[in-house]
Amino acid sequence: MKKISILIAIACSLSIISCKKDEGISCTTCSSPETASFQVCKERNGNASVGGQDTGTLYDVYITGLEAAGASCGN
Repeated sequence: MKKISILIAIACSLSIISCKKDEGISCTTCSSPETASFQVCKERNGNASVGGQDTGTLYDVYITGLEAAGASCGN
């Protein structure tokens, strides 16, 4: 019985830790012929940030706009 309790506790701990990682900021590198490479990050609020500044635009919309303008973005 103790072994099952320990296994359940470990599984719960791992699931909580993995959820916290999902809440973090994720970044991708973009480049274009006109600019040096730069990072675009998805903030916790869903907006894109560049150089640590929130753009006020949703990340997916911002990336789509960059790619439409000729930039290449990827991890």
